[in-house]
Amino acid sequence: MFQRALVAQLAQRLREPRKFIQIVVGPRQTGKTTAVIQALEQLTVQQHFVSTDDPNLVSTEWLRNEWEQARALAKTREVILIIDEIQKISKWSSIVKLLWDEDSRLCTSLKVVLTGSSSLLLQKGLTESLMGRVEMLYSPHWSYTECREAFGYSLDDFLFYGGYPGASVLIKDENRWARYMGTSIVEPTISQDILMMDEVRKPALLRSLFMLGSGYSAQELSFTKLLGQLQDAGNTVTLAHYLELLTKASMLTGLQNYSGSQIRTRKSSPRFMVYDTSLMTYAEGANRRRLLENPTERGRLVESAVGAYLLARGKEEGFEVYWWRERNNEVDFVIKKGSSLTAFEVKSGRVKNTGGSLVFKKQYPEALSLIIGSTNLTLEDFLSGKKQLFL
Repeated sequence: MFQRALVAQLAQRLREPRKFIQIVVGPRQTGKTTAVIQALEQLTVQQHFVSTDDPNLVSTEWLRNEWEQARALAKTREVILIIDEIQKISKWSSIVKLLWDEDSRLCTSLKVVLTGSSSLLLQKGLTESLMGRVEMLYSPHWSYTECREAFGYSLDDFLFYGGYPGASVLIKDENRWARYMGTSIVEPTISQDILMMDEVRKPALLRSLFMLGSGYSAQELSFTKLLGQLQDAGNTVTLAHYLELLTKASMLTGLQNYSGSQIRTRKSSPRFMVYDTSLMTYAEGANRRRLLENPTERGRLVESAVGAYLLARGKEEGFEVYWWRERNNEVDFVIKKGSSLTAFEVKSGRVKNTGGSLVFKKQYPEALSLIIGSTNLTLEDFLSGKKQLFL
């Protein structure tokens, strides 16, 4: 069975002396639980694996009971406690902190692994409650390289069907694939993850924002203009908050226009960007021929694939992703890490203004400038990770 790099990372951390709680976090259906199981298979340590599949049975008391069972095993040997989908337990971070600190004081040989969808980051108090006690491992959408090696995807397959491994068996039937995307990924993420973790007064608006924003992936659209296309739209503050929730759930985000001034950056209209191209094709009606053969539609798919790739690496490697436009000059993506800056122009096939990279370079001469889709850097090579992102 194919193993992601995440498997080796987690296995290595679990071989180390007990230091931190390991939290494996990522979008739904990206293989978090499978990766944990594969990592555990590489170890000879006693394990206690529990899942929160039934939300009617789990509680903080249930969590304490399962933890006590693992403690009993750890009296004579080292034990790993794995709690799958921890975010389904209300106020989980407080009880985990209490139990972990008790084990630390008593030198209990109990290591802990938690998994959760990205929505667990919406849980208020995570950072404060567990500060200094956790390490995060990210399970992003699968990359082009992973999908090619695991499922035999072509580049066009990846552009259209994206990086959800569970959907790979359905790519010969677009309608069936689209139903899977809706019932197994989009709707559960919105109705179970986001709505359970944060107060959303207008869930229909949240769904509409996702569908419309995903359809506009790789395009700039102000919240004011967006209000005119949504029913029961509320106000721009509400839309901005809902977009933030979708961002934390790794579904849809709004890239800000890069500027040396943070104030200008925050005030700019967002450029919508999906975290996986399948979310865009699902929102657009899942018509492979139209989306791949029409130059404009294909161009947005290509740019969205590049943006999703940068977002995934940015979360893991700690850099920010922007875009840039000044008058008629535009750069598709700008990434920043510390003082390092890189601008990307994507030759995607759709008609747009060119020459923005030269203007950007004049304003920011320290920046690296890359053209994706050129003879020196093909889209396939870029998505395969064959180019350094910074100088």
